Amino acid sequence: MFWSLFKIILFVAAIALLTIGAGMLMETEGGIRIGFGGLELNMGPLQAAIAAIALIIAVWLLIVIIGLVVAFVRFLNGDETAISRYFDRSREKKGYEALADGMMALASGDGSTAISKATRAERYLRRPELTTLLTAQAAEMSGDKIRAQQAYKKLLRDDRTRFVGVRGIMKQKLVEGDTDTAMKLAEKAFALKPRHEDTQDVLLQLQADKGDWKGARKTLGAKLKYGALPRDVHKRRDAVLALSEAKDVLEEGSSVSAREAAIEANRLSPDLVPAAVMAARAYMDAEKPRNATRVLTKAWTAQPHPDLAAAFAAIVPDETPAARLKRFRALTKHREGDAETRMLLSELHISAEDFPAARKALGGLPDNEPTQRSLTLMAAIERGEGADDAVVRGWLARAVTASRGPQWVCENCNHIHGHWAPTCDNCQGFDTLSWKVPPEGEVSIPGGTDMLPLIVAAPTPEPEPEIIETPSDDDPHAPAADFVEEVTEEAEIIAPEVEGKH
Repeated sequence: MFWSLFKIILFVAAIALLTIGAGMLMETEGGIRIGFGGLELNMGPLQAAIAAIALIIAVWLLIVIIGLVVAFVRFLNGDETAISRYFDRSREKKGYEALADGMMALASGDGSTAISKATRAERYLRRPELTTLLTAQAAEMSGDKIRAQQAYKKLLRDDRTRFVGVRGIMKQKLVEGDTDTAMKLAEKAFALKPRHEDTQDVLLQLQADKGDWKGARKTLGAKLKYGALPRDVHKRRDAVLALSEAKDVLEEGSSVSAREAAIEANRLSPDLVPAAVMAARAYMDAEKPRNATRVLTKAWTAQPHPDLAAAFAAIVPDETPAARLKRFRALTKHREGDAETRMLLSELHISAEDFPAARKALGGLPDNEPTQRSLTLMAAIERGEGADDAVVRGWLARAVTASRGPQWVCENCNHIHGHWAPTCDNCQGFDTLSWKVPPEGEVSIPGGTDMLPLIVAAPTPEPEPEIIETPSDDDPHAPAADFVEEVTEEAEIIAPEVEGKH
């Protein structure tokens, strides 16, 4: 506002000064006489001033005209001049307008218009690094894969656009399902720009799908190096890759290498249940039961899981139920209030035929947090205490509609897996499986109808009726085996109904 007022005052002052100056010139006596040949021209002071200004303007115009003539001649000779620059600016303006219109058409989903505008922009701008990319994306939107691929191949010729071209063709190959070629292109793109996070993710996913665990670990290390992954997440995922590598090595028959890889995976992530189980079994093979016990105890403290209890039982497979109950105290003293710990204790007491202790260990789980496993355990307890078949069947009937409890669930798509895997079978997400209760729609029962798999040994076969009609007094485990077998048979009868409902 003050600047506008200042400009107004300055303009008025200039007009006033010019008016005063013109008045003074009018009042001045004398003038200028110009003689040229027989021509004589007399001018007053004001007229002389106007003539001088007109002469200056005429000289300036003459210089401009001469410059234009020279520029035109140079333009005809092909030299860069103001005229050529003028036309260049005009072409650039039209080209950038076409490029902007093409980008707007691409954003609005009009692929054909985007291609037309990209062609026009290319004609005016001659900037393929801009217009060819627009053409490729517009062709993809229109479904013209051949034209899009040709455009991406053009981008490969320029160092500045090579990465974009490689990545564009890579995405096409992924859509086509050609993962082998896509993986090679992803490796090329990663070599060109190792910091590019999306390329890192694509390469890591392809390497995991192909079972290239060593390559995947290198890619994961690059994500950590360039700040695309927190250190704790990197450590966990590196353990997942190490575990997957150990499984592949084990399948190839190299037990020593598999043992080392499993132990390495457990070292990287002690709370990863499959890694702890595999490392413990590796220590068992190396006849190091104390190391196996330490690994499983540490993992149980972080996350109680039936597989950990099964591996812990395998450390000393041939032991009495009382000895096993005592040895398992190393696990059950941790996370005592956890449902998994309570069910484990109940199973231990059932195998020892201490049914009141089994009921006490189970507590209110069947009523407060009913699952198929806890309800089946309750049925086994009732059968062991001599309850009527109707009572046992009542518990098993409740198990039909009860939750299956925690399972391996993908956190991305909630797909349920019977066993842990590094990638989700449904959405192909990497390291997305977690041991938790599915939010809804549970459809799988880990272990099928084998509801007591951890502690109780394989049931003793039913004795031949004509030889032994009652359990032998010399076999303290026979009664437990009988009722476990009976409850399991009941579960096998009900299981088909469960599978049919889900």
